[in-house]
Amino acid sequence: MLYRARQFWQAISAAPKAQDLELASRWLEPSLLALFLRLQPSEQAHSLSILRQLSEQGESEPDLMAGALLHDVGKVCCPLSVWERIIIVLGRAIFPSLVKKWGRGEPRGWRRPFVVAERHAVWGAELAAQAGASARTVRLIRCHQEIPAPSAEVESAYSSSFSQEERWLRRLYTLDNQN
Repeated sequence: MLYRARQFWQAISAAPKAQDLELASRWLEPSLLALFLRLQPSEQAHSLSILRQLSEQGESEPDLMAGALLHDVGKVCCPLSVWERIIIVLGRAIFPSLVKKWGRGEPRGWRRPFVVAERHAVWGAELAAQAGASARTVRLIRCHQEIPAPSAEVESAYSSSFSQEERWLRRLYTLDNQN
């Protein structure tokens, strides 16, 4: 519950600083930076937090870093209010199987937040591809919420069987859900 309260506070108060945007510009070409800047300030801050954590973990692959910054960019197609984000979180907690069902269709009416939550990865991948992102960055954006993060024991035991891209997706998935 404390985690969700912190997330709520960040959603209404987070805004990237000039040095944060400078950091994003180091990893994104101008067309991709323009796309990143279309995100709501709280979404920019969320993506920058993931980027920083990846950097602290020793990551420096441009496709992964661009994917971290742009993983939620599909949300620019249908920006969500704070209240809609709360509805998504509550829906996933109370009715997880129904949320997937509610996420099908067009983003209209009461289902709108669920559709955005379910489809933003595909929309973002399309936007990133149109803006000139690499094929690997596009795949990371498209798949960032599909791959469940394995436990630390499973990942260390089987990490040699995962491709580099699968390891990045697992890391992106984990950090996205922690932030």
